[in-house]
Amino acid sequence: MNNEALERLLAQQRSYFASGKTRSIHWRVEQLKKLKQAIIKYEPDILDALHADIGKPPMQAYGSEIFLCLHEINNALKKIHCWTRAQRVSTPWYMLPARSEIVYEPYGVALIISPWNYPVQLTFLPLIGAIAAGNCAIIKPSEFSPVTSSLLAKIIAEYFDPEYVMVVEGDAHRAELLLEQKFNYIFFTGSPKVGSLVMQAAAKQLTPVTLELGGKNPCIVNADCDLDAAAKRIVAGKFTNVGQSCVAPDYLFVHHSIKRQFIENLKKYIVLFYGQDPAANHDYPNIVTPEHVDRLAGLIQGANVLMGGTYDRQKRYFAPTLIELGELFAQHPSMQGEIFGPILPIIEYETIDYALGYITSKPKPLAFYLFTNDKKLQNTIINQTSSGGVCINNISLQAANLNLPFGGVGRSGIGHYHGKYSFLTFSHAKPIVKGSNWFDKPLYKSRSPLLKKFLDWVVR
Repeated sequence: MNNEALERLLAQQRSYFASGKTRSIHWRVEQLKKLKQAIIKYEPDILDALHADIGKPPMQAYGSEIFLCLHEINNALKKIHCWTRAQRVSTPWYMLPARSEIVYEPYGVALIISPWNYPVQLTFLPLIGAIAAGNCAIIKPSEFSPVTSSLLAKIIAEYFDPEYVMVVEGDAHRAELLLEQKFNYIFFTGSPKVGSLVMQAAAKQLTPVTLELGGKNPCIVNADCDLDAAAKRIVAGKFTNVGQSCVAPDYLFVHHSIKRQFIENLKKYIVLFYGQDPAANHDYPNIVTPEHVDRLAGLIQGANVLMGGTYDRQKRYFAPTLIELGELFAQHPSMQGEIFGPILPIIEYETIDYALGYITSKPKPLAFYLFTNDKKLQNTIINQTSSGGVCINNISLQAANLNLPFGGVGRSGIGHYHGKYSFLTFSHAKPIVKGSNWFDKPLYKSRSPLLKKFLDWVVR
């Protein structure tokens, strides 16, 4: 699809939106039901596609992709009438007898650019918000998950008119062509590097954006925590999808008094979950491309490898890997950017100030994890650090609750979504004031100095 074809498609969607069809709440509900029906019908194909692209085992794929999408749709169907209702707000006394309210209106045509690591979830979750808010949408899935991207195009084409929702496949050049067009909203999920390019393109058109990015998510393991439970949850959260998750813990600060025991616990659960030879475990997914394997191999150079470290470029395999970093940890390759793979650096700390000093000197992460029973320390992390979200004594749960906003801050993202927040993201909150002609306040006509004196008295 060339530039002219994209312009025609965008013009068709603008025309479709201008018809007013998408503004009907009943119609939005029907579209959400269609999407739910499509996901259910194509569930086996989705599972096969996810396995073909990144080797996701069926249960993991269902839980992290299909279930979350269906749960999000059910939540939207249940609450959309409440979300779309005009919200009455109080009116200042000096504006009476006027009435004030907020009306949520759709932006228009949205561009949704989704990644390869959770290609179904991270396509459909923002699409659900766009539909619930009354928008049209063009979807650009990742070329790094080609089987899933092709299936998404097939599903959308079967259930929706292209003038309403359409998938545009292609490589980075196709994404660049899309970003040259004038959209009413752009929703991007991916790396900070590409997110910066998306924001630059949006700025040329003054298009509002949501950027769901990532970052180096820190995890502090304090001496007083349940070491066994912490190790189990960290291994589960880190190595799910072989670490190719934006909310996975990226590195650990472990208190020196428990480090050796904790490392043994981590090893125990890696073996328990994936066996002595994870390469033979069908529930252990693949790295997305051989080039990504090469990148990960470079991140363990010069480190003390405690476990794993083996890989196979052609099979796109990289073992669950624990590395220990010394005093010069900040200079190691694994600490220069988001790992996005099954490598977990472990750093020893003696005082919490030491760990926090490093963490707070870096860009704000998408997630901050803390394992401790110390309420004072918990409050310190919550109140004295900044991150997209915080999860205490567990991993990734902050991203699974639809009642919480999910998103980053600074380099880890702009804006948030999930549940009602998805609807709000794709909606313009339009303020409305309804005046009245039955009473014209004399103060409006007065030029008396008494008016100023009265107003000064009210506000001081």
